[in-house]
Amino acid sequence: MKDIFVSNLKTDEEITTYLMVKAIALKVGSNRKTYLDLVLGDSSGEINGKKWDIADEEIPGLERIKEGNIIKVRALVTEWNGMKQLRISRIRLTGAEDELDISDFVKAAPEKPEDMYEYIYSIAESLTDHQLSDLCKKVLTDHKEKLMYYPAASKNHHAEMAGLLWHIKRMLMLGDKACQVYTNLDRDLLLTGVILHDTEKMTEILSNELGISSGYSFEGKMLGHLVLGVRELDRVCEEMGIDTEKKVMLEHMIISHHYEPEFGSPKKPLFPEAEMLHYLDMIDAKMFDMEEAVSKTEPGEFSDRVWTLDNRTIYRRK
Repeated sequence: MKDIFVSNLKTDEEITTYLMVKAIALKVGSNRKTYLDLVLGDSSGEINGKKWDIADEEIPGLERIKEGNIIKVRALVTEWNGMKQLRISRIRLTGAEDELDISDFVKAAPEKPEDMYEYIYSIAESLTDHQLSDLCKKVLTDHKEKLMYYPAASKNHHAEMAGLLWHIKRMLMLGDKACQVYTNLDRDLLLTGVILHDTEKMTEILSNELGISSGYSFEGKMLGHLVLGVRELDRVCEEMGIDTEKKVMLEHMIISHHYEPEFGSPKKPLFPEAEMLHYLDMIDAKMFDMEEAVSKTEPGEFSDRVWTLDNRTIYRRK
């Protein structure tokens, strides 16, 4: 069992531990010396690492280390721009003799994928609009295999095994409650929008079956999941004979849920359910990042700066 986790690291602490490689690159610094730049992680979180002033004879060995490998490192925990960082002195690939448990290194949603999927499918079945219910059930069924492990992001919120299911489930729970408060909302339309809004992240993002993303696909980089989502939804709705108004409103919910042009949305929401979808998405993303920051912070202390929360430090109450 691994005994040193990323979430427990203290500045100025010297450590020897096992970590999974999330990203790795050999770079040349301003002093023209080669260094190794890594993002390392385990089930508790991620941390950036640097191995400075690499000698030429070290490079062939370091080039054998790939994303997804588990390595053993000796390092000093430092701080840079308010964020913890590892200054690595030794590094090696692991082998069978290290006897590691993969669950120590894979960050995953807190609920079983099968249970989350069952809940989401039950919401689809509960929709009284049969066209929308059938549409949601088809999309969920067609993507079931990938949903069991896909993250909701390459980095940042819900970048974990089955993170996409976790994101959708919590948005559905919150959306259902919102409909009880704001009775003008069409529950069927809103919850359909929740189920569909991010499904094309499974095309946009590259991921292995551990939910670890190596980045974005060609289509993901060129189009993004909003455009991909509208394209796929248009195809499925035409195939199923979904009413034009419903189809266009759902497509609008997908393209507007990021709200601002700089975040990819060409349109802001033009009806209540689309507006609510945006806020459900934002609330769940922000609460995820808050939970993450607090979970890695001692009571009575502030977290490292969180880039996705406008570089804020988050306080954990005593």
